[in-house]
Formats: sequence, C-alpha cells, structure tokens
Amino acid sequence: MLSAESAAVVRATLPAVAGALDEITTRFYGAMFHDRPELLDGMFNRGNQASGAQRRALAGSIAGFATMLLDHPDVRPDTLLDRIAHKHAAVGVTDDQYTIVHKYLFGAIAEVLGDAVTPEVAAAWDEVYWLMAGALIGQEARLYQEAGVQPGRIWRQWTVVERRTETPDAVSFLLRPADGEAAPRARAGQYVSVRVRMPDGVHQLRQYSLSSDPGTDLRRITVRRVEGEGGAPDGEVSHLLHAEVREGDELTLSAPFGDVFLDDPADATTPVVLVSAGIGGTPMTGILAHLAAIGSTRPVTVLHADRSPAEHALRAETRELAGRLPGARVEFWYERPGTEEPAALTGLMDLTGIELPTDATVFLCGPLPFMRAVRTQLLGAGIPARHIRYEVFGPDLWLPGESD
Repeated sequence: MLSAESAAVVRATLPAVAGALDEITTRFYGAMFHDRPELLDGMFNRGNQASGAQRRALAGSIAGFATMLLDHPDVRPDTLLDRIAHKHAAVGVTDDQYTIVHKYLFGAIAEVLGDAVTPEVAAAWDEVYWLMAGALIGQEARLYQEAGVQPGRIWRQWTVVERRTETPDAVSFLLRPADGEAAPRARAGQYVSVRVRMPDGVHQLRQYSLSSDPGTDLRRITVRRVEGEGGAPDGEVSHLLHAEVREGDELTLSAPFGDVFLDDPADATTPVVLVSAGIGGTPMTGILAHLAAIGSTRPVTVLHADRSPAEHALRAETRELAGRLPGARVEFWYERPGTEEPAALTGLMDLTGIELPTDATVFLCGPLPFMRAVRTQLLGAGIPARHIRYEVFGPDLWLPGESD
C-alpha cells in the first residue's frame, strides 16, 4: 500500500490538505470545466455542481481514503471504494479520465497550498491519488465486464410502456428494451442512470433505483420531482421526466449498477429488514417484489417513514407485496397521519419497542440525516455495523462511522 516515506508525509500534511479541500475542489472543478466543458454534457450533474454536493463528495472521498491508508495500512480499502466504483460505472467513467482529473486536481492543490507543496509533498499525495485511482479502475473494469458492456459504453434505449402517477410528486415509468433484446441482468436494490437531453442541448443524468422485480425484461423506475431547497436548483432530470415523458417515448438508460443489493440464494434463511424514508422506499419495493416473485420464506420486516400516506409512493404495493411473504411485518411512520393508514405510527421513525433480529441483513435508504439517526438506533438495538447496508442517492458517498 502506501510507502512508509509517503505515509509520514501524508500524516503530517493531512490536516492542512483536508482543511483546504473545499477550496481545492472548487478550483479543480472550475478549471477542469473551463478547459473541458464536454464533461458537463452527460457526465457531471449540473445541479450537484451548483449546490456544491459533488465538490463535498470529492473532498470527503480523498480525505477518507487517505485516512484509511494511514489508519489501516495493511487493509486493502476496496470495500470503501465499492460505492464510488458503482457510481462511476453508472455514468460511464473510463480509465483515461483519471489522468484528466489528476492534472486539474494537482494543479488546484499547488494553487491553494503554494510553497507548502514541496516535491516530497507532491510525490506523497500523488501516490495516494494513484492508489485510489488504480483501485477504482480495477473495480470498474470488473463491473463493466460483469455487465457485459465495454468500458463507458453503458447506454441503451428503453421504451416507456406505462406511466403511472403514484403521488402528487412521484411518477413510475415501466420500461422495456427498445431493441427487443433481453434486459441486462440486475439485482434487487440496484439502480440505473437515466440520460436525457435538456432544452439547451446539454445531456444530464440521474440515478434511479429499480422499483420492481428485476428478474424480468420489464423494469420500473419511480421518480420523485425534486424541488430545490435552500437556494439549490430544482432537479433538472426529474422535472423533465415528469413534464415530458409519456407512454411510447424512449429513454436512455445505463446498465444496472449499485453495491447495495439483495443476495438471495435459493436456500437463504437470513432475516431481512428494509428501512427507508421518502423516495428511499423505491429500492425496498424492488427487493420485496423479488422476494415475492421467488417465493422466499425469509423473515422480512419493512419499516418506512414519510410525511403522510398521500405522499408515500408505492404505499399500497408495499403492503400487498409484504402480504405475499409469510410472516412479513410492516410498520409505517407519518408526520401527518391520515385515515388511509389507521395503524401507522405518528412522527419520525422511532425503533423503540420494535423487535429486530440481530442476525438480520438491514437495507437502509433515505435522506442522509434520516440514515444517520436510524443507523444509530439500529446499532443500539444490537445490529452489527457490518450487517447494515445503505444506499445514498446523489454524490454524498460517505456516511460517517460506516467503518465502525
């Protein structure tokens, strides 16, 4: 892993580099997009750039990887990078782009830190970068091979065979491959990227979980219309899909990716706990649909929190699917309860009194504050951290404490 000489330099300079990462990544993206504007066309999401989310994610990944190298020098940190590799594969990242990133990232480091970047410091952080890049390149090559696609050539046309309104701000699209060929293999819990052309001609993409059983040639995504909050822009892709896409239209989808999925061999008996909030319930519905389709007898517990029953996408389907599984339990929490779910609990999700098997595999998806709070409750209930698998939408790839 990291050489002893470089480890000593990185340890000494990590506080300074980490403290300047926000400015470094701001300059990095600014310079790179100035010189390579084509990267904003179908690769980087403009909304994440405008909100600063992508910048923060990059900073967090660099600091997190460097810290991992220092704290666990004998551990190969591939697991730490799995989520990033899947995200990269889902947008078609290729090996040559790591060289582009290196050029502009290290140019930004030199600009921000100035004379502090001695040849020894530059060489040490160069080693960190290429260790991280090399691990990601290897993982991404494997993902492309498993998906049966050439690196970066992940896109395929799909026909919308049905559009269904789920809630006032959520719509489902049922899709079939436009070429009539079989759908690519997917696992329950994974996602696809949707690539659309915006009115200004620039392509933008967004990831959406598969919300139906992935074991057929029909696939479904359920899209919540994203409204900008706190000065952030509205979601370009979600607004276009809601406003313009109808039955018979075609969408460009990537091959399915995602490191959080249900591993379900025929003899599986491990309990499954599905915990979600808001639109984070969509991959859980896909997992439930798969379990029902294969006639699983695994113990299943479904826990979901939402603002109200009317805003809970796929609510009735979730109950129907759970009803097809022997012994499945369902608990819903609503901030504004309604008559549609008289047995629902009121307020935010509180696991006090909820019996959870400590040997369960837990799938967790929802807004980051929700996941942090619920993960703490799960750990307090005796669920080992290694049994909690979580999915994060967007570029916020790091959940503090995940390595605990």
